Amino acid sequence: MSATTAAETAPPAPPPAAPAGLRKAARRKKMVPYWLLLPGILWLVIFFAAPLVYQASTSVQTGSLEEGFKVTWHFQTYWDALTEYYPQFLRSVMYAATATVLCLLLGYPLAYLIAFRAGRWRNLVMILVIAPFFTSFLIRTLAWKTILSDSGPVVGVLNSLHILDVTSQLGLTDGERLLATPLAVVCGLTYNFLPFMILPLYSSLERIDGRLHEAAGDLYAKPFTTFRKVTFPLSMPGVVAGTLLTFIPAAGDYINAELLGSTDQKMVGNVIQSQFLRVLDYPTAAALSFILMAAILAMVTVYIRRSGTEDLV
Repeated sequence: MSATTAAETAPPAPPPAAPAGLRKAARRKKMVPYWLLLPGILWLVIFFAAPLVYQASTSVQTGSLEEGFKVTWHFQTYWDALTEYYPQFLRSVMYAATATVLCLLLGYPLAYLIAFRAGRWRNLVMILVIAPFFTSFLIRTLAWKTILSDSGPVVGVLNSLHILDVTSQLGLTDGERLLATPLAVVCGLTYNFLPFMILPLYSSLERIDGRLHEAAGDLYAKPFTTFRKVTFPLSMPGVVAGTLLTFIPAAGDYINAELLGSTDQKMVGNVIQSQFLRVLDYPTAAALSFILMAAILAMVTVYIRRSGTEDLV
């Protein structure tokens, strides 16, 4: 075998090793993203994971405030809490779902108007949408208590139009009253969480290319067909995000039911608040909290998978 043939068949020589300084610099560069994530991870561990573990241990404890609570792995608390307070769970889901649908029906036209028709007034309208956030959640709900009072103008107008007679037959109101009724609680939830629906919808609609609407018109599509075939499908990420941002906090809310409802309109949030602060039954309150979280997580997972939006996955 000649020297040339041997050189051609020999394996290539390994590349020279990088200097130690360059290797250390490369390792430090790879660690930079993890160091940047460290503050957020610590925040989640301290203020989310640790309280969650503590509440989980509380939910399987037995005892009393005088004798002290001890972890006895009493999982029966979950079943007892669910069987005793399932009406409040169902009421919370029903109120939150109704408020979410109303927020979508009210918020979508407004978000569409801001995105495509507001023009130079867009910033002003957006400020008006965000303005309620500058006021306390409690104060806004108390304002609705004044608006829906028996001597207020709203009740007077609805009575003169005989609308309260219809809502009373449907079980939404009680005679000529609006306060302490399911309708009052749903109205409060809808008002307080409406901005959480409008903002994602606007963000999704604003990204739609206007030339798509022009192309649909060139293909002789009517406005409703354009909305059904182009606008609404492209805005689905905003619809999904808005419904989640509205439904999740509304299902666990207790302020609206406390101030605008009565004992017949209590939601599961009211029960948890009462068990923690009044009854002082910490295991039951913790079990109710975990049941609520599990139920919302299951519903949200099914909803996202059925919605078919890849932007949220």
